[in-house]
Amino acid sequence: MKTIFLVLFSLLLILFVSCIDAQSCNPSGKLRGKKPPHGKCVNDPDCCQPGKLYDTYTCSPPVTKQTKAIMTINNFEKGGDGGGPSECDNKYHSNDIPIVALSTGWYNKGKRCFNYVNIHYKGKSVKAKVVDECDTTMGCDDVHGYQPPCRNNIVDGSKAVWEALGVPKSDWGEADITWSDA
Repeated sequence: MKTIFLVLFSLLLILFVSCIDAQSCNPSGKLRGKKPPHGKCVNDPDCCQPGKLYDTYTCSPPVTKQTKAIMTINNFEKGGDGGGPSECDNKYHSNDIPIVALSTGWYNKGKRCFNYVNIHYKGKSVKAKVVDECDTTMGCDDVHGYQPPCRNNIVDGSKAVWEALGVPKSDWGEADITWSDA
């Protein structure tokens, strides 16, 4: 009887912890979109919509050996749609090298700066260096190119990442990928 109780208690504890972990990355708040000043919107279709509420996050889903994510494209060069310089070194970077920005939780307060991640897409993979954060806590301002906060599951890749994965240019924008620490 004692063994059955311990087994049931263990199963319930595992279930409880799993539920907490699965729900541990809910939106942490909302940010109201503002109208960008004339000519300040860096990437027009992606700019904040006045009055629209955008979810903000302080976390990202747990990292595994095959973390599911959405890859977006970012211009890391000065004047590009990435907003300001990269968070890791306060510099701009060439889009001709495989580099990425990770959502705030995955960026982990800079602990992944200059580390590499492996990105997988339809049987191809590329190793890319983390140089920036895709901010999930702020947006709709000059620093963020008047774009909304990132979603919490974004790997924002340079042109070189998209090319290395063989994604046809006509499909650039968003792609379902998996990634892991290299």
